[in-house]
Amino acid sequence: MIRTNLLAVLCVGAAVGAAGCSTRGQVDPDVMQIATTPLTCSGKTECDLWWQRAQTWVTDNSKYKVETSTETLIQTAGPDGGKRALAYQITRAPNPDGTATIGFAAHCDGSLGCKPNPWEAGADFKQYVRGTGPATQRTDAKTAPDAMHPEARQGQSVVPSTGEAASQ
Repeated sequence: MIRTNLLAVLCVGAAVGAAGCSTRGQVDPDVMQIATTPLTCSGKTECDLWWQRAQTWVTDNSKYKVETSTETLIQTAGPDGGKRALAYQITRAPNPDGTATIGFAAHCDGSLGCKPNPWEAGADFKQYVRGTGPATQRTDAKTAPDAMHPEARQGQSVVPSTGEAASQ
């Protein structure tokens, strides 16, 4: 951790004179932006469509079986002890203005990180739900395939306080 932080500081400090400095496990800034952008639908028609897409994405992308699927929660089994596969929890919460926010949480129990990367899974999920992304998980990842979310630790969920991408 200290070595990674030191390398990141050196990268920032050398940014003026160097063109390519990266750390293993770093998440692409574009992926991070997509993953952290709130997923808010407006109106019943759009929200119902997006919720159906969310169900389809989880079914198609999860290594674990969907255990719960209601109008407000989609949850898979898992994670299994020591496994790198992501378990998902998707929520749908109405907002006072008639919109709804679809939250995404992904976690694994692998000591070497999660696979796929939770940030990339969150970005893929959001693009798919919005109708702007591929129907399957990314295979052209620009980041290290075994990258860990900065807050990820074995046996812990990665759920930001906003309820948004964890990988969001």
